[in-house]
Amino acid sequence: MRHKDEQWEKEIRKGPFDSTPFTEDHKRNVLQQVEWMKKSEVGSKGDRSEGISRLSRPQVGNVSHKRRSKRGPLVAGTGALVIAAGLFLWSWDDGQLVKPVIEQVYPTAALQLSDDLSVNLLTDKMKRNVATTMRDDLGKQLKITKVEDLPVSGRIYVEAGNESEKEYAQIWLDATTGNLREVQMRREMQPNELEHRYLRQVPSLLQSIGSTPTLKPASARRYVSMKQGETGPISHTTLWLENETGYGEIIWEQDKTVSITGELRPDQISHTSMKDAKIAVEALSGKSTSTAKSMIRTKDNELGKDTIFIRFENNYFVQMTEGKEGLGYTVGDANYYKQDFADWEEIEAYHENLYNIEESLLREKVEPIIKIIFKVNLQAYKLHRNPDHPGMVTFELESSTDVFQVEYREDGRIKMITRGEL
Repeated sequence: MRHKDEQWEKEIRKGPFDSTPFTEDHKRNVLQQVEWMKKSEVGSKGDRSEGISRLSRPQVGNVSHKRRSKRGPLVAGTGALVIAAGLFLWSWDDGQLVKPVIEQVYPTAALQLSDDLSVNLLTDKMKRNVATTMRDDLGKQLKITKVEDLPVSGRIYVEAGNESEKEYAQIWLDATTGNLREVQMRREMQPNELEHRYLRQVPSLLQSIGSTPTLKPASARRYVSMKQGETGPISHTTLWLENETGYGEIIWEQDKTVSITGELRPDQISHTSMKDAKIAVEALSGKSTSTAKSMIRTKDNELGKDTIFIRFENNYFVQMTEGKEGLGYTVGDANYYKQDFADWEEIEAYHENLYNIEESLLREKVEPIIKIIFKVNLQAYKLHRNPDHPGMVTFELESSTDVFQVEYREDGRIKMITRGEL
């Protein structure tokens, strides 16, 4: 038996597949597919209608019955394995191995089912919809752990994976038609599991925002959702990138790039902008030594915003935003000052003190900072409080849309100031 395994493995590595890695996982998948193919030969004709029998049966041409019977077992065994290997391993998407052809043609063959499930609740159409949704949108077949009839809503509920884990799926199907009604799925993946059509975009997308194209994929995550009334599932894929000195992030909705984030070099920010940012940090911190530690740009195509974030020493930052609503500028202190509370009464008392802080104290603290950074006299601006946000006020000029949002601490010290793009 071992000799046969070696023979068909050698056959697979020949011809058009010789440059493709053939691992133990591939071997195990091939054997599983062959076993399934053997069973399907004696199964129902409904399975054959999916097209598998045509793909799995080699065409021997005009060969005599006598010759076939002489080498039958060896030829059938090796031929089926080689064809199954080809079907399973070599389906390409722009040069990268992707989904097995067998799964493409007969998607329900890849369904994984836990024991003791009420599988009889699922029609063939339901199984196909579940399988293709996980395959095409999530990119992975998760093991189905629950099937439940929901007669009140007219749905069949399918659950895969574990809610407490990184890979999990919930699918609701119409009990009558078998169509998808709602979908919620998630998974985390290694960079090499992400489809090539995403990975090949990374260098050019980073270059498009002036970031280094040599950032390497570190991890990825995908969420898939479909709400009642929507036409189909929508996937959101996030890829995190990093190298020794920086990081980046790219988000796609389906195949459309939504957001690109990457580190910039100091020379990619104008001298004037960098000078103004240092002045802003010095005004907020009260210190004259401000050294920029990192510069990050985010281009959000969905929101129509282009943001540059500059992090300075001692956790101070400046954020400059250009968007559809105009320009935004924020200077802030990102240091965390822990507050210890014994109970909810102390928390409520703390929030009440924040909300009721004297306006004169706030103006005393914030007016000099705003005058230095924005060259604006705050006296004409009216203060507004929001009970839902203690520790935050807005200063608004009644005759225009010019607004400053100010966050402060319990002693009146200013934590963050934002002008525009609120």
